[in-house]
Amino acid sequence: MESRATGARAEPAGSGRSEAIRLWDFPGYGKLWTATAVSAFGTHVTALALQVLVVVTLHASATEVGVINASRWVPYLCFGLLAGVLADRSRRRPILVGTDLGRAGLLALIPVLAVVDWLTIPLLAAFLVVFGVLSLLNDAAYQSFVPALVDPAALTRANARLDQGASVARTTGPALAGGLVTVLGAPLAVLVDAASYLGSGLILATVRADEPPTPRGSGASAGRSGLWAELREGVAWVYRHPMLAPYAVTSHVWFVFNSALFTVFVPYVLRDLRIGALGLGVAYAAAGVGGVLGNAVSARAGRGLGVGWTVVTAQCLFPVAFLAVVLSPAGSVACGMVAAGQFLFGVAVGLGSPNELSYRQAVTPGRLQGRMNATIRSMNWGLTAVGAPLGGLAADVIGYRPTLWIGIVGVAGTAVALALSRFRHARISDALPEPGRD
Repeated sequence: MESRATGARAEPAGSGRSEAIRLWDFPGYGKLWTATAVSAFGTHVTALALQVLVVVTLHASATEVGVINASRWVPYLCFGLLAGVLADRSRRRPILVGTDLGRAGLLALIPVLAVVDWLTIPLLAAFLVVFGVLSLLNDAAYQSFVPALVDPAALTRANARLDQGASVARTTGPALAGGLVTVLGAPLAVLVDAASYLGSGLILATVRADEPPTPRGSGASAGRSGLWAELREGVAWVYRHPMLAPYAVTSHVWFVFNSALFTVFVPYVLRDLRIGALGLGVAYAAAGVGGVLGNAVSARAGRGLGVGWTVVTAQCLFPVAFLAVVLSPAGSVACGMVAAGQFLFGVAVGLGSPNELSYRQAVTPGRLQGRMNATIRSMNWGLTAVGAPLGGLAADVIGYRPTLWIGIVGVAGTAVALALSRFRHARISDALPEPGRD
């Protein structure tokens, strides 16, 4: 099999050849990494700033927090599969550039509306729906763009390095956001993210990659009803695949409970544990540190334990991470316990994410990359639009702590289910061609 970037032959992960490949030698990868790190930095500033804006400035109830959290992800539920078809029919770079510039302009409007006192919960929710549409298109193109830039044998390391850049941004972005929110206020802090998307779009505009668009109706869908046949082909690939299917289903359920947990998490730590915006920023920064650590060992863990057991291990860390939050008393110790929980959450994400993503990319043909990614991500993030408002409503009815306990049991259950499935035996080397064979 020929490398998509250099013409070198792909070899199984863990081979000497795979380790010898330098990621920065692949044309365009360094620019993609830089653009990703820049936008990730701004995203983590806005993630905290918007939450403080909703909870503190707009005085939202837990249910309203859930609605706001769901708004960004509604497009994934409604249009996610269509985005995958678009990503497979088109060159991905123009989509990445256009959506980054669009998100920059959209976010820049939020502080303007806040200054003139026009910003409300419904208007902010509407903004986030549009933002979600742009993010959906960007995500479908982004995850399908990486395999066009690097050799298949280097995918795990490539994704781990991308995640490491995002994790570094996660260590500094939230801490800076806490200071910016304190000094400038939450609305103005959002401008940092607008600037980061602008920078990311301009950097990506300079990337060159050989990615001719896939003709419509190619593959199994040829000669059938076009769009819907292509949608069905992508869905069938995911849910009929012996390894992807159990991974996808347990991932969907995890997102329901995780979105409920994070909907309750912010008002709980701000109101009940009283750690403040700066304490919340420190906690999110701790998640970034954990992510860097998890990313650093993810490729080695994937080769040693296999993708399946590495992802299962990561899943088992999530409920433990939230136990530190729900068991924390209010007061001075709370900030440390919340930060410790977020650190463990970051380790889990950094450890599991590069492995699961690389496995998905390695087992999926190039013409189905967009639809595979969009099928899984649209269901994952789409179900966030279900779990977030349910979590907020439950918190308003039964309280923060009982809702957190329900979420913890839920994510623990998905870890057990994945450990019992066939996915635990997944190894990325099994998905790559043998050396010397086309």
